[in-house]
Amino acid sequence: MNTIAERLEIARTNLTKYASNAQRKADEIQLLAVSKTKPIADIEQAYAAGQRLFGENYVQEGIEKIQALSQLTDLDWHFIGPLQSNKTKPVAEHFNWVQSLDREKIAKRLNEQRPSNKPKLNVLIQVNVAAENSKSGVLPEQVAALANYISQLPNLCLRGLMAIPVNTQDENEQNQHFAAMKSLFEQLKNQYSTIDTLSMGMSQDSKTAIANGSTMVRIGTAIFGVRESKPTQQN
Repeated sequence: MNTIAERLEIARTNLTKYASNAQRKADEIQLLAVSKTKPIADIEQAYAAGQRLFGENYVQEGIEKIQALSQLTDLDWHFIGPLQSNKTKPVAEHFNWVQSLDREKIAKRLNEQRPSNKPKLNVLIQVNVAAENSKSGVLPEQVAALANYISQLPNLCLRGLMAIPVNTQDENEQNQHFAAMKSLFEQLKNQYSTIDTLSMGMSQDSKTAIANGSTMVRIGTAIFGVRESKPTQQN
């Protein structure tokens, strides 16, 4: 079995190849290592191999890792899971990014609870691009209104969009949804100067996502191996 460092190198090599195939520069695309359910030791191994961006889905688990690794001041922590209103405070206090923002209520709470001694909290609007009942996110036609609301909050910085498209092996279907996300992203870029991040693509579909303009791919299994079951008493 390859080490985490070796798997990271493979992921980076693939990213570079996919970017080249799409006639893009590899440095236009960031690699977010999804470390949910993985132990701190795995994150430390990835850090030693040069990884700095990490994504967590569960509030309690994520906070514990952030606090345990607080001496690593150059880590960039992204909250990427569904966020309940009663859990916004610790997220606002500890994370650098929230990628799963999909309601005005959550945006308002994050803005009010962001500590004054920290920089603005970077946020992405999560889009349910295929209108799946099982997934969070605003519908494409709701993006503009939520973006306008977020743009007026002084402690949040709207950076772009995130999506978890349909889990399918059909590249045509993948392309359709990713292309729709790219169109929404370009519309936002024309309206807001802070927009620079389109987070889409995971271990199984990053090639198609990068071909459709993704600027951040979220890779977990290909780096850390198969995930453990969700920790108990978390969200």
